[in-house]
Amino acid sequence: MITSLIQRARRGAAAILAGVLAMTIPGLAAPAVARAAANLLLNGDLSKGSESQPDHWRTEAWLNDPAAFAYDWTHPAGGAPGQLKVAALKPNDARWMQSLTLAPGWYHISAEVRTVNVGTQATGATVSIMEDGVMSADVRGNTGWQPVGFYLKVGGQGADVNVALRLGGFGSLNSGTAYFRNARAERIAAPPAGASQVYDLAAIRKAAEPVPAGQPITLLAVFVILGVVAAYGWWMFGVEEPLRPAAGPNRAARRAEARRAR
Repeated sequence: MITSLIQRARRGAAAILAGVLAMTIPGLAAPAVARAAANLLLNGDLSKGSESQPDHWRTEAWLNDPAAFAYDWTHPAGGAPGQLKVAALKPNDARWMQSLTLAPGWYHISAEVRTVNVGTQATGATVSIMEDGVMSADVRGNTGWQPVGFYLKVGGQGADVNVALRLGGFGSLNSGTAYFRNARAERIAAPPAGASQVYDLAAIRKAAEPVPAGQPITLLAVFVILGVVAAYGWWMFGVEEPLRPAAGPNRAARRAEARRAR
């Protein structure tokens, strides 16, 4: 009797422990999975929106002529993700964009892209931010879906950036059609060893600042020299030569005048 009660108690305790573990372990694992999959881009899977406008995305083009570009959003269907289309009907730098505020740290910004008749002599389809040369490897010609991306270091107090799903580039206009899907911006610890397309945003922005005309001591020396030259010029041309007294009558003229007076 007593042995049977003990066995039942053990089985009950084991069942309770199993239930507690079943509820606790997924709860511990879920945050780690969520952190690994966190996408900072809003509506990066392109699943939300209305008509031809996905939520949180906007369009821009260098050549802002309706005859030069076309945009479209393909809604998710049949388990396939949504897609964004950029068609440059004339050579252009056209894109879908979203603004992000990033804290200091490392980020991986990526998407999948395929291209149709994209020119091979200029910048093709990329994921980029609107800063000098910060972009993924570009895709040209006719291709199937492939992943592209880049690594970005944000320093200081953080930064505001504009993520672009883009066809063409600054000073490198292109034509053709590009499709994008599964856009992501993820915070990471650091780029993997040997990674390409790695950028330091603070260094890029500092290099783009206007270069001063000279160091403070150099500018001071220039001002001193200019002051000396100006003073010398004023002394040379501003001081008039003193007037000499007019010459009086000579001695012979004075004697002749004295004789006439007698």
